[in-house]
Parts: sequence; C-alpha cells; structure tokens
Amino acid sequence: MGEKKMDTSFLDKAINFAVKAHSGVERRGKGFPYIVHPLEAVAIVATITKDQEVLAAAALHDVIEDTKYTEEDIRKEFGDRVAKLVSSESDIVIEGKSEADSWQDRKRYAIDRLKKLDRDSKIVAIGDKLSNARAMLMDYRSLGEELWNKFHVTDPKLHKWHYEGLLDSFSEISDTYAYEEFKNIVEKLFGKY
Repeated sequence: MGEKKMDTSFLDKAINFAVKAHSGVERRGKGFPYIVHPLEAVAIVATITKDQEVLAAAALHDVIEDTKYTEEDIRKEFGDRVAKLVSSESDIVIEGKSEADSWQDRKRYAIDRLKKLDRDSKIVAIGDKLSNARAMLMDYRSLGEELWNKFHVTDPKLHKWHYEGLLDSFSEISDTYAYEEFKNIVEKLFGKY
C-alpha cells in the first residue's frame, strides 16, 4: 500500500518564494541560513492545522518585514487571505525612532494587535514566536546572562514583559501543543526575573 498523496503545491510555492526572498541571508548571529526559521515556523504551525494557506503564511511570515517584497506581491502570488495573515505578523516601523528606542512601543502594539486577531493569525504568529523562543532558550543555555546583550533592548525584564504579553494574547490557542511549549519556554527563560 502506498501513502495517500497530499496536494502540497500551494505550500511548496510559498516555501520556494520564501527561499528566494531570504536567499543569501543569515539568521542574525546564528551562522545558518535565514530560511531555517520560516521552515521551523511551518513545522510548528503544521502541528495545529493542515490549512495550506495558513501553512503558506507561516513560510512567508517575514517576507514583508525583512525583504524587498510587499504585501501586494504576496497578494498577487498567494491571494488576499495569505497576504492578510502575513501582514498581521509583520512588525511596524515607528518613524524617527531607532529600533531600540521604539522597541517597547512596537512590542506593545504587536501584543495588542495579536489579542484582537483571529485564530488563524494567532496560529501563524505562534509559529514565529515559538521558533524565536526556542532559539533564545538555546542561546541562554550556552551564554547565560550574556544573552541579553545581543539584543537592542538588554533588560531581561522587558523581554519577560513582552513574552508574557504574547502568551496572554495566545490564550485562544491554549489548547495546542505549541502554546504549551511556548508557555514552558517563557517560564524557563523568565521565571527568575
């Protein structure tokens, strides 16, 4: 008996687009290709849903924020729903402020926006945030307190505020393994602060 064939053409197209968009870029300070992060986000999202558009949005979640491609480019290639999901996961820019100076405002906005988004948007977001949290925990295990010096904002209490805010915003998907893992990592990283 052969395995049942699954149509993955839409997701395949999104992964190929993301590979092209992030080509030649290193994940900040990690020493491996950036595309590993979006692919990990896809793997996380796949534990929650098999919806090809949500999986595609996970693959593309950093394209608008970090590459030359726009929301309109995503819309043309993948449709309105995927463009909306990717856009909802993209960080805002605050004009006239550096990344460090605007960090808390951007994170507050992201937490507040996430609370109001639909379940599918939260699923895409947890793929990204859990991937980031895993990387942060791994780095913390090797660097200890030096980890915080790698960020624009070096106070671990501010990172705790951010991640606990995200955790609260994800309460609608608290029935998922991804949420449980995210919660456990947040407790491991920030429990002592």
